[in-house]
Amino acid sequence: MKKWECTICGYIHEGDEPPESCPLCGAGPEYFKEVVEDAKRSVPLPSSAKNGAAETDSAALQQESSDAAPSGLTALILKFHLHPITVHTPNGVLPLALIFLFIAILFGIAGFEKAAFYNLIFVLLTMPVVLLTGYTEWQNRYKGLRSKIFITKIIASIVVTIILTIMVIWRFADPQIAESANRWVYLLLGIVMVGAVGLAGHLGGTLVHESRN
Repeated sequence: MKKWECTICGYIHEGDEPPESCPLCGAGPEYFKEVVEDAKRSVPLPSSAKNGAAETDSAALQQESSDAAPSGLTALILKFHLHPITVHTPNGVLPLALIFLFIAILFGIAGFEKAAFYNLIFVLLTMPVVLLTGYTEWQNRYKGLRSKIFITKIIASIVVTIILTIMVIWRFADPQIAESANRWVYLLLGIVMVGAVGLAGHLGGTLVHESRN
């Protein structure tokens, strides 16, 4: 039975032909390559031929590497996995901010509302980095694939950014929002935002962990 590896996410498929689409990332059959498990047997060559072949192969590999490898900021983002690092900020802080906001609205504790507001500002300031690193990773590591899972992640990220911006501006405009008649609408916005964060995080985790399995 042949094995086929998805060049987008690393999923392994067993069968005579690659699948119609990757069940993990949605990539089409053109993104699959056959996995060759047995190394090809090599015929011994004279040392001079070996050296010449090695030099040729080395030069070809170096040329291919220089042509394909990203450079500059893109290389740093990919090398140090900056998107998985930065994305933990909204994934971890926004649910906490929502809990603080809920406590403030339910029990009228101003300190919790202020803590929620400061957390929202902090995440909003980090979002440009999160979005930049995410876009860079999508374009380079996942080849800009426009499958359902990536489109959903992008939409969820946009929703989070828009709602987060609205909540911060609204709080600046109305410092007493947690005590006003619109407090439940404000809280509902936070719930939708955290839901979008959770969805994007779930899909990102699926791509990373399921492909390893």
